[in-house]
Amino acid sequence: MRTEKWPFPTGARYARALAEALRMETIGGVIMLAAAVVALLWANVSIDSYEALRHAGLGPMELYQWVQHGLLTIFFFVAGLEVKEEFVHGELANPRKAALPIIASVAGMVLPAIVFLLVSWGAEDAARGWAIPTATDIAFALAVLAVIASSMPAALRAFLLTCAVVDDLGAIAVIAVFYTEHVNVPMLLLGAALVAAYGLLQRRLVTSPWVLVPLAVAAWYAVETSGVHATVAGVALGLMTRVTTAGHEQRSPAEAADHYFRPISAGLAVPAFAFVSAGVKLDGSSLGAILSDRVVLGVMAGLVVGKFLGVFGGAWLSVRLGLARLSEELHWRDMAAVSLLAGIGFTVSLLVGDLAYGDDPQRAEAVTTGILAASLIASILAAVLLNIRVRKRRIALDDV
Repeated sequence: MRTEKWPFPTGARYARALAEALRMETIGGVIMLAAAVVALLWANVSIDSYEALRHAGLGPMELYQWVQHGLLTIFFFVAGLEVKEEFVHGELANPRKAALPIIASVAGMVLPAIVFLLVSWGAEDAARGWAIPTATDIAFALAVLAVIASSMPAALRAFLLTCAVVDDLGAIAVIAVFYTEHVNVPMLLLGAALVAAYGLLQRRLVTSPWVLVPLAVAAWYAVETSGVHATVAGVALGLMTRVTTAGHEQRSPAEAADHYFRPISAGLAVPAFAFVSAGVKLDGSSLGAILSDRVVLGVMAGLVVGKFLGVFGGAWLSVRLGLARLSEELHWRDMAAVSLLAGIGFTVSLLVGDLAYGDDPQRAEAVTTGILAASLIASILAAVLLNIRVRKRRIALDDV
């Protein structure tokens, strides 16, 4: 008896197709943006129910804390994998090539902080928020670049990606040093020992998830209990993961980890964080705070103006001084557009904003509004410039 083949994808095929989609930068960015929009709509329809969900108790922590300290660690673990990959096989492996994005990224962290402090000078508790505009959101920025300017040279994406991963590494260092008030030293040392053990097993070619995953979870718990933000453990574990193959391995442990965890990061961790962080009430008083609160103005100026001046200025100065070289595929107008794109702070900026002003709900909500507004402004300005550059490049190619 002949059996008919089921014409539709099975559940496993759906899962694989969904995972592949989530590995695409555009899909991840769209999901994150959708989560933020849903949070905004929900908060403005029923702020009480939204806050009740955010603060719902789940064991020892509330929902938003599980997202910030748990799920977001997965995002930073993937970021750590990207940093390690860049240092070993990517742009950062070549000192000459690495100089341009590294100098641009460092300047892109320093200038926004300076702009923030200048604009917010004299405002109450202003100094606590200096690091808010210093980081670029990898997922959001690369998604905008992929949607608007997919035809631009690969060197432009490499520059933005390298800047973003260096930014993330710097942001994690800032969080660990400047936003940790009380440290349980024994637990921190235990966390460091567990991370080191994870790294040693990687060097000894141990690849069993039954060994590595429990060890990683234990390291996360130790760092979280120590008082240092748990995302630090995520980056550290990512940096300790081996990025080279050995023996009969078809892909490195870092590639395997990225393959499995990137869909979770893009489809769950980052959207969940966007949802629990972006829900602010947009009424006359909150919108007025954007224009009256110098801390919020400092955040916006730091992201939109400071990031552009830092990234573009750092890149230009490094080339001018002979410390780096601009790719032959790129023009300074391309660099100007991507420097504006670096002003999308979103994920890390929201995290630092909560760490800086979490004990002041009114200020925290105003800062969140400012971050969202600045990221939107940076996205629009960059999209306009990128669209112009894409059209001009297309015309130039047609004339050849």
